[in-house]
Amino acid sequence: MDQLPNLLLSGISTGSVYALVALGFNVIFKSTGAINFAQGEWVMMGGMVAAAAVAAQVPLGFAVPCAIAAVVLLALLSERFVVRRLPAQSPLTVTLVMIAVAICFKSLVMLVLGKNPMSLPGFSGSTPIVLGALRIHPQTLWIVGTCALVMVGAHWFFERTVLGRAMRAVAAQPEAAALCGIEPRMAMALSFGLAAAFGAIAGIVITPLTLTSFDHGTVLGFKGFSAAMLGGLGSLPGALVGGLLLGLLEALSGGLLSSHFKDAVAFVALLATLFLRPSGLLGRHAVERV
Repeated sequence: MDQLPNLLLSGISTGSVYALVALGFNVIFKSTGAINFAQGEWVMMGGMVAAAAVAAQVPLGFAVPCAIAAVVLLALLSERFVVRRLPAQSPLTVTLVMIAVAICFKSLVMLVLGKNPMSLPGFSGSTPIVLGALRIHPQTLWIVGTCALVMVGAHWFFERTVLGRAMRAVAAQPEAAALCGIEPRMAMALSFGLAAAFGAIAGIVITPLTLTSFDHGTVLGFKGFSAAMLGGLGSLPGALVGGLLLGLLEALSGGLLSSHFKDAVAFVALLATLFLRPSGLLGRHAVERV
């Protein structure tokens, strides 16, 4: 039982990253109804670009915002020149196209930055903070704090700002929002930019603890999708709940049972959600009028 506090802390840290990835899935799902399977690649690109910049002697404080901006720019370009040019922007079509975009991004990173794993230095060093039996890596505090800050900021943006309310209006009733002068294409582009920013931030804060490489985004993307489904696809609070719950389940199963079960937890959680509660823990059941 002495390892339980450390397992819980590890689960919260990992779950915070999953929550950020799930938040990106939910933002695009609310605006398009599609599943953005390029979200994991945006996570990977955030870490890879920041690590490459630091390796080129760019200061960390400058490399981080540059990496976020680069990922957001690529996301906006993919929305502008790929998604927007689709003859029929149905959710299924956008989902399939984003799978192709994800493959292209992965190949691009492999060609430009190489196949070797890359790392970032800890934002506050790597000396653990010891509190009794609890050993806290300083980067863990950055991960949890960043997740909390992003979640609060996203809630404030969508609830308090005019632009955020406009995006919610487009997600709820695009035709009515267009009649009120809100441009649906602008809302879609902004949702892609926000999702890319959330993914890049997640990739940057986790890289000092785990090495990143060009194929690292696939696993993170799947686990973020599982967290989004678990919490409720399209629910912003559900992203936080699903991410933390999935992270805790992974940490406890890996620490108390066997590390072989750790990666299987996301698959089991996704299947259980689809069978038992497809709308997720905080999602709403779809109601159709006939």
